[in-house]
Amino acid sequence: MRPISRRDFLKLSALALGSLTFTPFFPEITAFEDANLVRVAIKSVSVYRSPTDKSPIVATWNRDDLVNVYAEVTADEPKYNPVWYRVWGGYMHRARLQRVKVRYNPPLTVIPEKGLLAEVTVPYTQSFRFSKSNGWQPLYRLYYETVHWVVGVDKGPDGQPWYRLLDELLEINYHVPAIHMRPIPADELAPITPELPFEKKRIEVSLAIQTLTAYENNQNVFQTRISSGLAGLPSGNNIPTVTPKGRFNILTKMPSKHMGDGSLAPDIEAYELLGVPWNCFFTEQGHAFHGTYWHENFGVPMSHGCINMRMADAKWLFRWTRPVASYAEIHPLTLDRKGYGTRVDIY
Repeated sequence: MRPISRRDFLKLSALALGSLTFTPFFPEITAFEDANLVRVAIKSVSVYRSPTDKSPIVATWNRDDLVNVYAEVTADEPKYNPVWYRVWGGYMHRARLQRVKVRYNPPLTVIPEKGLLAEVTVPYTQSFRFSKSNGWQPLYRLYYETVHWVVGVDKGPDGQPWYRLLDELLEINYHVPAIHMRPIPADELAPITPELPFEKKRIEVSLAIQTLTAYENNQNVFQTRISSGLAGLPSGNNIPTVTPKGRFNILTKMPSKHMGDGSLAPDIEAYELLGVPWNCFFTEQGHAFHGTYWHENFGVPMSHGCINMRMADAKWLFRWTRPVASYAEIHPLTLDRKGYGTRVDIY
């Protein structure tokens, strides 16, 4: 493995888009219309004859299968999330499906010394880790709209440009095809209303109705549904999985976080959540607001204690809350921004 030169880049990038269909590092996508595409985000999801789980099951799709959606249907149940997708043969409830797209990106030739943030723009991409003894070995799957730190660009196992990613939890590197990731420009992280005094912003979370509301000068400026922590889940670190109530402040912000057990096994069923985006931690135990790519079931508790949010909502909150965490403020060594930040009331 070696870094690619500019001459390498010019040759490789000319081949990259045309040869993607034939690469073994991404599922076959030529039969899909990506404007209406979902990924199965759990071990399996059933297809029902009618948009109700009381009707017969006619098919089953497995984790990471890509499914065409023909229509979106609002049914009578469940009341909190009544949306079903009409698919081949019947209907699937959206709770464990992720809306995805397929977008390819021109590879960069140079990565800043500090690194840069990039998001996955395909349903999933397979990462590989290189060692002199074993060569290229598969590691994790990285999913649509997850965010990762890019620290270099090299020739990948297919001879094309692959980004070298830094895993902040394990402090290791692995690679993914560069065309599967979109570098995030600095202006996308520009803080929202940073001129407001500290005491003029606050967040309220209602666990009873699963909503988050952001206030400026006591005026509601943003509201969304969330998923808080489930009560009674087993926890190996003795931290309750229910979201704590009380008054808190944002303490640390990380645009990308590896959450999970830290296993290096490439098992897609392992508890490894890579590139969880737009984290705003509000307790020392690790409770955070963050984007969620493994369910679309907001309105009921789903998490291990954190506040799950839709990706776009979590990104807005990341930009809006204090401490300010633009590209310039994120520390290049710890990849975070610490500080006594926006007040959070959870009740």
